[in-house]
Amino acid sequence: MVRFSYRMVPEVYQVFWAGMAAGEFINDAAIAAGSYRKQGSRWLAAAGGVRPRRGRNLRGRCLTLAQREEIALGRARGDSIRAIAAIIGRSPSTVSRELRRNADGLGRYRATSAHALAYHRASRPKPAKLLTNLRLRDMVEADLAKKYSPEQIAGRLKVEFPDQPEMQVSTETIYQSLYVQSRGALKQELTRCLRTGRAVRRPSRKVGQRKNRIPNMINISERPAEADDRAVPGHWEGDLIIGRKNLSAIGTLVERTTNYTMLLHLPDGYTPELVRDALAAKIKTLPEVLRASLTWDQGPEMGKWKQVSVDADIDIFFCDPHAPWQRATNENTNGLLRQYFPKSSDLSAHNADDLDWVAAELNDRPRKRLGFKKPIEQIGPLLLR
Repeated sequence: MVRFSYRMVPEVYQVFWAGMAAGEFINDAAIAAGSYRKQGSRWLAAAGGVRPRRGRNLRGRCLTLAQREEIALGRARGDSIRAIAAIIGRSPSTVSRELRRNADGLGRYRATSAHALAYHRASRPKPAKLLTNLRLRDMVEADLAKKYSPEQIAGRLKVEFPDQPEMQVSTETIYQSLYVQSRGALKQELTRCLRTGRAVRRPSRKVGQRKNRIPNMINISERPAEADDRAVPGHWEGDLIIGRKNLSAIGTLVERTTNYTMLLHLPDGYTPELVRDALAAKIKTLPEVLRASLTWDQGPEMGKWKQVSVDADIDIFFCDPHAPWQRATNENTNGLLRQYFPKSSDLSAHNADDLDWVAAELNDRPRKRLGFKKPIEQIGPLLLR
């Protein structure tokens, strides 16, 4: 039996790949296609990182999944073929042919099953050159084992066999034969012989093509000097700790002078909009004297940072890429929090009261840096202002 997959739906699948080709992050490309990050990662791995050609430039000739769903609904209502055809904007003969070809043996019609049948019936796979020409394949595999790049292999074949096109192959064909396993030509383990050694191909982007995660961010170098020496309370560091399969998160806020910790409840995920609302609400619980600045890393969850800054009346700065030591207090606190929220656990299982209890326990813990005083003792008088 042919199984349905959204990889058979160009209006979903190719939207994801178009986003990846445009320099989007997996999460953004998946959301644009109406899916989610984990599914996008599966699509990327299944295709070896190579955008499928099929379905890229459909001109409306084929029925879409949405049209097949309308046909199925029309059949269930008992509509005539002409009525269904009018609804989907197709000719009655198209609907009649669709029902004849893709209904099951009992005349029942399901959109997903019909779409899968049509998809496989339309397949016209062309045998890969490296699959049919064994001599050429052996030469390419031998050169890959010698750490030759695909470009070097393709160029050398043209030198050795200038008058034998059947013994020549393009650089792209070698790459696709390595990464797209459905072609069945080259062994995937030979990807280890490439300079990158990657099992999944990554798109090459032009300079400036990839969107900035944080629009118009202000770098940590512009943060006030008083935040660096920890002499004045009110300067915070923030981050997320991520749960199992990157599906859940908890926001963490740590005050640099006192080590006082607050936790953000994010039960519905950590999109920029959700983090914006939770972060602004939490910061506004603080007195104004403790709202001097916040330093965060360049995570995409802070895409709405300007609204947080305005709503909570706090200056926000961003660390340099791959520089966790610029938020050392926060990094250390996140390590302590893993005693309560182990890695690979589902963080959405904890409610707001659970987070407040953990924060209170952490703030009641003596700290060596504070001369074994407690964060709540250090910041307590300021919280009462």
